Amino acid sequence: MNVANFFKKYWIALVVILIAVGAVVVWQVRKSSTSATTYQTSPAARGTLTASVGATGTIRAGQSATLTWQTSGRVDTVRGEIGATVKADEVLAVLAQTSMSQNVILAEADLISAKKSLSDLIASDTSLAQAEQSLANAKQAVEDAQDKVDSITFPRASDNLVLQTQANIDLAKRDLERAESNYKLFKSKPDGDSNKAQALLTLTNARQKLTDLTVKYNWYTGKATDLDAEKYRAALAVAQSQLADAQREIDRIKNGPSPDDIAAAKARVAAAQSTLNQSKIIAPFKGVLTQANLVPGDMVSPGTVAFRVDDLSHLLVDLQISEVDINNITVGQPVTITLDAVQGKSYTGQVSQISQAGDSTGSGVNFTVTVELTEVDELVKPGMTAAVTITVREVQGALLIPNRAVRQLDGKRVIYVLRDNAPAAVEIRLGAASDSSSEVVGGELKEGEAIILNPPSTGFGPPSGGPFGG
Repeated sequence: MNVANFFKKYWIALVVILIAVGAVVVWQVRKSSTSATTYQTSPAARGTLTASVGATGTIRAGQSATLTWQTSGRVDTVRGEIGATVKADEVLAVLAQTSMSQNVILAEADLISAKKSLSDLIASDTSLAQAEQSLANAKQAVEDAQDKVDSITFPRASDNLVLQTQANIDLAKRDLERAESNYKLFKSKPDGDSNKAQALLTLTNARQKLTDLTVKYNWYTGKATDLDAEKYRAALAVAQSQLADAQREIDRIKNGPSPDDIAAAKARVAAAQSTLNQSKIIAPFKGVLTQANLVPGDMVSPGTVAFRVDDLSHLLVDLQISEVDINNITVGQPVTITLDAVQGKSYTGQVSQISQAGDSTGSGVNFTVTVELTEVDELVKPGMTAAVTITVREVQGALLIPNRAVRQLDGKRVIYVLRDNAPAAVEIRLGAASDSSSEVVGGELKEGEAIILNPPSTGFGPPSGGPFGG
């Protein structure tokens, strides 16, 4: 063999071997470097997981009222200014009496009259005395009517009285005859003669006496006509009905006024008071004046705004919570509140109300959740924008993993851990979650294993698209 050719082949083989060795060394270095430096890892550890739901809203007062005038007039006095604390039913402004409409002015007199009527209805003895008098009159009327009805069938006088009356008639006839004979003796005398005048007077009295006795005798011996009998019975029925009414009135007063009577009397008082109150602005509840638009002398009309009152002791925030999260929220859950207007400070509160019906929007269905601030200061005011975080669940001693490490592989949630310096997919089951972490409730992950936070997307399954693996 040619020596030159031998050495040439020898050096070629040596170079090939050296290249192969160098490639293996580079591969091992790259593998070691990738395992040691390329992957960001975090150990699987136990801790406390706080699950929360966040939303924004506007702070409002627990109660708020805009107070407007109900009538026209000139403002006489103003007793409230912005920032003042007012009591319920406190009068804040009054119109001048002479500037108001007539019906409002007269309402004061109506109110006095209505209150007196109500007082009389409840406590006065005058009504009872008047009712007793009416009852006595009604009883007498019944007795009189009954006597007339009884006269229809019973004799009007005894036989002795009838006989005595007949005898008196006979005597009266004899006296009349004597008076007529005596008058004839003086009839021819001129007018003005005393004897003639006396004889005429005696004659006239005799005739009248006979007439009266005859009428009385006829009544004693006569009977009522059918028409009279009908009138007597009708009069008795009316008298008995009036007696019954009088007795019911007595019973009603003695038993006290009926609830309906009292309600009607109170309604008249309330109506008069309501009309009179049109001349005033009255605080409906305890609160703070947040708006005041009046000065004495202003002319106002119905609808003119006078004040706004807010109950700043109870501040609320209404939140719109998605149907996905609403079933995780319950009344009483704690909340943390931050305000754009108050930097570097947070406030506490709790869920106070949850609507039971959702509202459809373009982005889905939302439910209104109201939270109440339990910690406030003078910096917090209605109208401010509030960011609210509701703590829905807190898990102690949970095995936690970062949400960003979760992937989905073949329809299963997995994470990747370093095992023997190489990424390995580990199937997991998740429980509660927060914005950054999730609770592992099942699977093959072991506490302390190094979780790959940035596994390569190639060869390890695509990202899940969300903290829970989609």
